Amino acid sequence: MEKRIAVYPGSFDPITYGHVDVIRRSLKIFDKVIVAVLDNENKSPLFTAEERIGMIKNVVKGMPVEVETFSGLLVDYMKKKKTHTVIRGLRAMSDFEHEFQMATVNKFMDDDIETIFVMTDKKYFYLSSRLAKELAKLGGPVSEFVPKPVEDKLKVKFGKK
Repeated sequence: MEKRIAVYPGSFDPITYGHVDVIRRSLKIFDKVIVAVLDNENKSPLFTAEERIGMIKNVVKGMPVEVETFSGLLVDYMKKKKTHTVIRGLRAMSDFEHEFQMATVNKFMDDDIETIFVMTDKKYFYLSSRLAKELAKLGGPVSEFVPKPVEDKLKVKFGKK
């Protein structure tokens, strides 16, 4: 039997409990999830792609999850991985318009691509990587937003440890 594999793309700068929740929920549907960390030269992430991959691998240890980086078009990456399902996490309605637009463009470029929207748990609706970074930068508590290894990296990055 062929494994059901999906790709969960994003910047994950850094990974939050909301992302982890989407991964866990996705693993109820798929045998394996590939977390594809976008390495976009036009953006200025806080963490390098290698740092983000390391944090994600630490957080998903023991789960049937593969973590790697990609750049360029997601549809090209999907062809390379020989899979057709994209996972996108949704928090509030405000996420839907952007995610729907991206899913439509991906479908236009490759009709075999299907996007599955996974709602995060209601306790993470407000959560974003940007919020976690801003709070950490100001020395605020982030333990409710990110796993401990990520919290530690944020503290080091902002000189708060």
